[in-house]
Amino acid sequence: FLFRLSRVHIPILPDWKTVINTKQNDERLTMNEFRINKVKSMDEYFSYRKLRVYQQAKELVIYVYGLLLLFPKEEQYALCDQLRRAVISIPSNIAEGMGRASVKEQVHFIEIAFGSLNEVMCQLELACDLSYISEENLRTSEDFVKELTRMLSNLRKIRIERLKATV
Repeated sequence: FLFRLSRVHIPILPDWKTVINTKQNDERLTMNEFRINKVKSMDEYFSYRKLRVYQQAKELVIYVYGLLLLFPKEEQYALCDQLRRAVISIPSNIAEGMGRASVKEQVHFIEIAFGSLNEVMCQLELACDLSYISEENLRTSEDFVKELTRMLSNLRKIRIERLKATV
């Protein structure tokens, strides 16, 4: 089942300094005493969405999910399940890494995404060897993987340069 939220409600919170000062003075707050903060756009909260590597990784997920429809039913809980987890891990780790404040942690999650990418390629090769997917499907997958490998490598390089600049 797919669930879709029609609207996302983000509460407007009081300025934390006002709350601390008021609580220290043991006064009651009224709504007029709260400073209404500008609500950031979703892109500001989720900056990973702007990354081409993240968008490309999502496209790989969609492509692999399409390939999984070609697999026999007996593979549903074996190779299919493992492939599904590995391919989902790629954009997930990119997003998680970019959400980290530490550049060192960002690099770590990029490396995990790269490992998952290699795992996906290995499993697709096995699927081709088992005749679950065609050679053409494998070549298309390789093209996706090569491009993502290049993009992840560049993102990692940029983050490492940023890490060196702060030391």
